[in-house]
Amino acid sequence: MHTAPAPRLAARKTPRKAALASFLGSTLEYYDFFIYGTAAALVFPHLFFPSADPAIGLIGAFATFGVAYVARPVGGLVMGHFGDKLGRKRILLLTLGIMGLASLGIGFLPTYEQVGVWAPILLVAGRLAQGFSAGAESAGASTLTLEHSPEGKRGFFTSFVMTGYASGMVLATLVFIPVTSMPQEAMMSWGWRVPFWLSIVVLGIAYWVRTHLDETPVFEEAQEHHQVAPMPVKEVLKFQGTDVLRVMGMSIMSVMQTIFTVFGLAYATSTAGFDRASILTVNAVAIGLSMFAMPLAAKLSDRIGRRPLLLTAAIGCSITIFLYFLALSSGNIVLVFLAAFLNMTVLYSGFNGIWPSFFAEQFAAPVRYTGMAMGNQLGLVLAGFAPMIAGMLLTPGITGWVPVAVFGTACMLVAAVSVYFSRETYKTPVEDLGSPYLMGTARRRELLAEENPAERQQARPTMQLP
Repeated sequence: MHTAPAPRLAARKTPRKAALASFLGSTLEYYDFFIYGTAAALVFPHLFFPSADPAIGLIGAFATFGVAYVARPVGGLVMGHFGDKLGRKRILLLTLGIMGLASLGIGFLPTYEQVGVWAPILLVAGRLAQGFSAGAESAGASTLTLEHSPEGKRGFFTSFVMTGYASGMVLATLVFIPVTSMPQEAMMSWGWRVPFWLSIVVLGIAYWVRTHLDETPVFEEAQEHHQVAPMPVKEVLKFQGTDVLRVMGMSIMSVMQTIFTVFGLAYATSTAGFDRASILTVNAVAIGLSMFAMPLAAKLSDRIGRRPLLLTAAIGCSITIFLYFLALSSGNIVLVFLAAFLNMTVLYSGFNGIWPSFFAEQFAAPVRYTGMAMGNQLGLVLAGFAPMIAGMLLTPGITGWVPVAVFGTACMLVAAVSVYFSRETYKTPVEDLGSPYLMGTARRRELLAEENPAERQQARPTMQLP
């Protein structure tokens, strides 16, 4: 039987402060993560992967972009384990530090011309650190905000995790606009480094806010009663392995994001003939407007459910990615913006604003951080290598982008199927989330009690949820 929430714990829920902390933390994480993506499309092929064939250099730079997505599951697994054992807050402070220092370090790296092969090696090391940090950030921030949120508004407050993504992406894009307007020599020598150096400012602000945030009542209740899961990875795979797989499948939808922001930028500037500043501006406006669309989509999901909106986003994005590349092929910047607005601002926001709450709601509190991080980050591996795959699929000619769009559509269909078979959770009380885990552990306690009647009266739930 679930106990009623203790008043002192309920009073300590701070949804607004948690949403702000998640917003700022995600802003830093995604600012740092995507200034790398922009640099990989525009600068790194020349400075770290020089080649007689520009396409080879570009694929090499995109490969290092994807390397971070290999590190993300590792970061999610390691940090998720400690987040479920030691607390959400302290692990999220650690992830901020790793990301900020890694990005600052990339800004000081020597180039291939200066140190030869050591330049791409050091770049990959910095990118791996970024990926390790990012792998823990979104699941941790989503878990923390969800557990601070009131019933009926979990989607809305948790959406600010990915509103921070949009903020970070816009900042990364806006910072690069003046950089790309610099003389070529200045941009290639020191201008590209400035966006990486500026990450220290966002780091300082986000770190200060998070130090003033309380741990979640759910986790503190578990600590107080010594009911934290001893091995969250083992527990989540035993009782909710299917949910991990579903979250992994849904996370593949992020392929749409990396195709649009990274490959699309390179295609627009190198093949479609657009100048860099114009495309960066289109991206900044389209993604910037999603900062308003995501909370609206999440608020709607609190009323009508998560699954209908996620399915609409997956199907809609699979259609509008064709419109986006058609617009790029037309050479008309107005059409490009309209297609970008429809694909990213309207439809993809329906996914981005809802998945932080929906993924977290699939899991019970003792394994929530670990389960969400594991499934989400494994699914994102494909998204990380999507720009490289797209570069390999691209064929000569005005319709050479068609295989890329087909690849994106196939990924959307995988995501849609995974959404369809997932549990709807928008009306489920927080203490009942992760029903396979709750039922499995309850059954395990019953079996143990039957085997040892003397301990029957001492059997307790794995976790008393508020």
